[in-house]
Amino acid sequence: MTTMLKTSRRGFLAGSAAAAGGFMLGFHVPFTAAEAAEATTGAAVPELNAWVVVKPDDTVVIRIARVEMGQGTLTGLAQLVAEELDCDWSRVTTEYPTPGQNVARNRVWGNFQTAGSRGIRDSQDYVRKGGAAAKQMLIQAAANEWKVQASECSVDKGVISHAASGKTTTYGKVAMAAAQLQPPTDIQLKDPKDWKIAGKPLPRLDTAEKLNGAQVYSIDMKLPGMLNAAVRECPVFGGKVKSFDAKAVESMPGVRQVVAVGDTAVAVVADTWWRAKTALDVLPVEWDEGPNAGLSSEQIAATLKEGLDATEAFVGNQAGDIKASLGKSGIKKVEAVYSYPYQHHVTMEPMNATALFTADKCEVWTATQNAEAALATASTAAGLPIPQCEVYRLHLGGGFGRRSSSHDYVRHAVLIAKQMPGTPVKLIWSREEDMLHGRYHPITQCKLTGALDADGNLDGLHMRISGQSILANINPQGLQNGKDPATFQGLNPTGTEGVLGYTVPNLLIDHAMRNPPVPPGFWRGVNNNQNAIYLECFVDELAHAAGKDPLEFRRKLLVNHPKHLAVLNAVAEKAGWGTPAPEGVYRGLSQHMGYGSYVAACAEVSVSDSGDLKIHRIVAATDCGHAVNPQQIAAQVEGSFVYGLTALLYGEITLKDGRVQQENFDTYQMMRMDQMPAVETIVLPSGGFWGGVGEPTIFVAAPAVLNAIFAATGKRIRSVPLANADLRKA
Repeated sequence: MTTMLKTSRRGFLAGSAAAAGGFMLGFHVPFTAAEAAEATTGAAVPELNAWVVVKPDDTVVIRIARVEMGQGTLTGLAQLVAEELDCDWSRVTTEYPTPGQNVARNRVWGNFQTAGSRGIRDSQDYVRKGGAAAKQMLIQAAANEWKVQASECSVDKGVISHAASGKTTTYGKVAMAAAQLQPPTDIQLKDPKDWKIAGKPLPRLDTAEKLNGAQVYSIDMKLPGMLNAAVRECPVFGGKVKSFDAKAVESMPGVRQVVAVGDTAVAVVADTWWRAKTALDVLPVEWDEGPNAGLSSEQIAATLKEGLDATEAFVGNQAGDIKASLGKSGIKKVEAVYSYPYQHHVTMEPMNATALFTADKCEVWTATQNAEAALATASTAAGLPIPQCEVYRLHLGGGFGRRSSSHDYVRHAVLIAKQMPGTPVKLIWSREEDMLHGRYHPITQCKLTGALDADGNLDGLHMRISGQSILANINPQGLQNGKDPATFQGLNPTGTEGVLGYTVPNLLIDHAMRNPPVPPGFWRGVNNNQNAIYLECFVDELAHAAGKDPLEFRRKLLVNHPKHLAVLNAVAEKAGWGTPAPEGVYRGLSQHMGYGSYVAACAEVSVSDSGDLKIHRIVAATDCGHAVNPQQIAAQVEGSFVYGLTALLYGEITLKDGRVQQENFDTYQMMRMDQMPAVETIVLPSGGFWGGVGEPTIFVAAPAVLNAIFAATGKRIRSVPLANADLRKA
């Protein structure tokens, strides 16, 4: 269902708009007279649009700027465009434009990044307007042909009708004429209550090709004459290559070349990837391990622990006077320290890219969450200006943030291909290379201090986070006077992304930034993951210390936050909170806001006498404002729980002698099918806003389970993964 565009800019524009007899929808795109004259129809087209192509056979091709990586964005965006277009959904297909085309056309498609659960919510407005404008132009073209008013015409599933005359036509028949019209400036969008395609649980457009094996992922890419490369980078962060002995492997079967990749890595290029890896495994390499050769997890933990009581910290949220609150007479102080480890993305498809370099052109085929960033990386590595470079996107075998902000694998591929001009080279990282050189979920610790008054009400809360800043490593320009605002996800006083739902009279949430030399990255859910655990588990501790029911304790704090409260009440009701659970089963709650959505969960668990955990059921509620495809939302909730619970149970990256100790799935375990709980999803779209879906529910799974474990055992687990914990009853 998804094809790649592999034409020049001019060929792309002329071919799509004129030769195919179609018309494209999006923002206005200016053309020179010469470019217009080159259209194969010979007709001058002063401007075209970029979102939709309607072919003569009534096929509707919807161009998708965001990328599909299993989350359903491709189908959801297509639904929104098709809804406003009023086309026949069974005739819809999709394709990706390229970032080079986007840049050449003044970024007509807007943002190419798919991250932060923004694939739909950040582009819904302009893609819907694209579909709506297309519909108006198609109707106008039919009305012009019939010499009637456009207002007298109607459309249903791509068939335009004029009731008075009984005339009908199809989108495909008038598409060419519509392409000659000026796009409308007054575009009206449908009220979501009138949706017929959007808002419905339609099957995904990419399912069939995935089931029949036709779907081509980046790792499957093949080009004529292509060679394969395996790479090894210094195993210590910040280290370099001192020397390597290419002659030792050059005569091995299939080996074509051994090359340096920058000053930190070495690669073997061969006729097959396995031959390249086999040679690389025995290639003698001497490393300059640099200043981090002795780094250990213990050292990092000590650095973070120091930050918990540091005098200086960046303030993220503040109200009242926390010092005065904690010093009041009759106050009961509750204190706890939590920690969260480095974690790996472990995408099923390891990092890879195929590059073809010549003196005046560099092309890359890869899986990326940010195609424009991949294009910039390719341009820099190739030493060529962006107009001479191109990146072709393919579906991702998992992204989770790893393929969003760091394109080291693209850089590797281009640097290797640059040393073999005219020969396409496919680079694949081994699983071990992928594990050792990730961009890990940042490591943090958190010290929480609460003040309960004589009636058990929360009078004050101090939440000190100590740990790594992602932006300080990836995008220092994003810091605000040194502060990383992303550190406070889900804890903010105001905004649309992640607001703290609890009203606390005296509050201080701050961050002592400590940045070990291990590269952090955006990992699905990002800082909400640990922040939700820290906050929601500590709120449970406060409720227990106050002698109050965890649900009622939260309800009182959430009284000024109705959307937070609504999702919490929904899971509590559906899970049967306050009624007896099955024998030996215990419940835990959590709620949070992130990526513009309100989410909550209630987990049911049991713990055997020997400490074996069984997660039986999780009820999850999400209010994302508008639900484009309820079935996809339910699937995303379930998928996020697989990811989040895997992290809770097993996810931990540790270091010894400057090296990551986990190298494959034998030492970095995944959740098994029989461990997966039953998931019941409640979709509560309250309307009026657009929230994310792919990430928000991930961060309520772990705290709900941890709180249920306390209910079952009397033990507070304040450090994950649970593989390190003794869950036997206290």
